[in-house]
Amino acid sequence: MSDDSRPTPSAAPSAARTAAVIPAAGRGVRLGPGAPKALRALGGTPMLIHAVRAMAASRAVSLVVVVAPPDGAAEVKSLLDAHALPERTDFLVVPGGRTRQESVRLGLDALPPGHDIVLVHDAARPLVPVDTVDAVIEAVREGAPAVVPALPLADTVKQVEPAQAPGEPEPVVATPERARLRAVQTPQGFDRATLVRAHETVTGDVTDDAGMVEQLGLTVVAVPGHEEAFKVTRPLDLVLAEAVLARRRLNDGF
Repeated sequence: MSDDSRPTPSAAPSAARTAAVIPAAGRGVRLGPGAPKALRALGGTPMLIHAVRAMAASRAVSLVVVVAPPDGAAEVKSLLDAHALPERTDFLVVPGGRTRQESVRLGLDALPPGHDIVLVHDAARPLVPVDTVDAVIEAVREGAPAVVPALPLADTVKQVEPAQAPGEPEPVVATPERARLRAVQTPQGFDRATLVRAHETVTGDVTDDAGMVEQLGLTVVAVPGHEEAFKVTRPLDLVLAEAVLARRRLNDGF
């Protein structure tokens, strides 16, 4: 791997059309003190490496761009060098920004020409199955400008009036129809030009890139997500992720 990227053999034309951007510049304070969330160990391997491997597991993905903490790009480059990654995929590390939105934009800016489909994936979703990745890519190839993997909700959801102080009771103001709600995961997939336009146009706070495309007035479509694509945010999530990984290793022998 060079100072910025890792060379790769020539890829098939279809594979060369898809790149994945993984913003990994956050601190992950809800997991407690220590290393940034993306660098926390899962089964002895940093979560970021699991997330990178999950994207590279798709034969359609020919480039993975990791957006590192602004002062940690060298560390992340060394981390990628130290772990076995698919030879068919190129890897690039760039410094991130102060917000997730800024980090994704910096990842987009680093993409070379020729990648018409872009995935944006949370480093904190290390166990997303390759079938989910491929389903997102296929939906973009079929013409959707933006695609999200999503799951139906198991719990009833209440809309509340937020409390003025933590721990205070919150009045319920509505009960949305659960059948029309979905929990959105990543990777989210985009037509590259659409995602670039969204980042050039939308300046307000957003929670995901698909929401930015919605603000352009374009249709975002959902494909089935997967239970194992959950986000590792709190200590209990890390326990669950360890259990899923242990089961995979037992069943698949890796």
